[in-house]
Amino acid sequence: MSVLSFDALKTQVAEGLIDTVLVCGVDMQGRLMGKRFTAGHFIASAWQETHCCNYLLATDLEMATPEGFASTSWEAGYGDYVMKPDLTTLRPVPWLEGTAMVMCDLIDHHTHEAVPHSPRAMLKAQIARIEAMGLTPMMATELEFFLFEKSFDEIRKSGYRDLAPISGYNEDYHIFQTTKEEGIMRPIRNHLWAAGIPIENSKGEAEAGQEELNIKYAPALDTADYHTIAKNAIKEIAWQQGHGATFLSKYSHDRVGSSSHVHQSLWKDGKPAFFDPEDKLGMSALMKSYMAGLLKYAPDITYFLAPYINSYKRFQKGTFAPTRITWSVDNRTAGFRLCGESSRAVRVECRIGGSDINPYLAMAAMLAAGIAGIEEGLELAPPAAGDSYAGEGNTIPTTLIRARDALMGSKMLRAAMSDWVVDHYARAAQVEIEDFERVVTDYEIARGFERA
Repeated sequence: MSVLSFDALKTQVAEGLIDTVLVCGVDMQGRLMGKRFTAGHFIASAWQETHCCNYLLATDLEMATPEGFASTSWEAGYGDYVMKPDLTTLRPVPWLEGTAMVMCDLIDHHTHEAVPHSPRAMLKAQIARIEAMGLTPMMATELEFFLFEKSFDEIRKSGYRDLAPISGYNEDYHIFQTTKEEGIMRPIRNHLWAAGIPIENSKGEAEAGQEELNIKYAPALDTADYHTIAKNAIKEIAWQQGHGATFLSKYSHDRVGSSSHVHQSLWKDGKPAFFDPEDKLGMSALMKSYMAGLLKYAPDITYFLAPYINSYKRFQKGTFAPTRITWSVDNRTAGFRLCGESSRAVRVECRIGGSDINPYLAMAAMLAAGIAGIEEGLELAPPAAGDSYAGEGNTIPTTLIRARDALMGSKMLRAAMSDWVVDHYARAAQVEIEDFERVVTDYEIARGFERA
């Protein structure tokens, strides 16, 4: 259900309460991209469609135009995509004066079909596959991030050096320390709630200056929209308060990283299809096959859970970030944690993804793996026990190069998503690798300037 109906938007525009509408698509990096419309023009005609350059789905983090993408190029002239507003996503933006927003699907200007490698279309495609089986995917993401003493501008002008987190010590579940940060976190919670995002809570996380925002589970597409809007809001509200925030997976080698755990279950006819009261752990046969698919194809989908060079710095022993492809019961050292065992809330939490994920891509990839597990009738191995860091089992790909290779070689993802989509994102991974390999880092200079 829409938080803000189109008729209600018209009324608020007529009353002078809303004068700007953000019309937003999602890029490969999971960022909001789009235009600010005068509200009068939006309700007159732009609610039907607008346009954007197709380079938005062929860039890197710097918004550069790297070569090698089949979808667009200088030779092809960088044409347009249609941005088609999804009016069910209309909502107010309470932290911006007189503003509403809407999410868009990207449509090919020539074929009038969804752009296959657009994140929202990729997730919708996997949801359609699950729904054809009579099932509904329900998911939730946890957003972890760091807040800093200084503003974005101050941090940038300093060359991103001497990063001082907003607190001086580990604030995991810490009420007193997080009270000091309520000037930022309270408006984040309340503004997002007013925007129709079902915020449950925020808490301090396991490092100085680290926060976590939790949003109630919802149908998968809604969850991806909530995650994306919330991430953008956190940055904007932190900026308004004179502070910087980062979703970089690992901002410092001597600090823990930030994750984005994804909880997932399948429902049928309004009831949790993962629950079987007769099973020792409450796991249905469907859930076991789904989880077996996640485990089998974890290497194939790791790129979508860890898309940057930096992402792989987070996978460190003893940091609550996993290193092995295992599952366990309520065990935070495993790559996949069984939560809510023996109850209707039984679900699987994927702990591999970092805070830098694009939620649409991550959830699409996990659904594809889970569907493969169901279709192949995979059997779930017994759970791991104890410390997974010291245990047995395959390791998560340790570099972006290895994850890129696993993506390229994945027959499962090529069947589920198409060669076109896999090749597109494999090129995105390669762009990240090529860009990093040409850069001389501070580490290299400090280590070898005098001693090499």
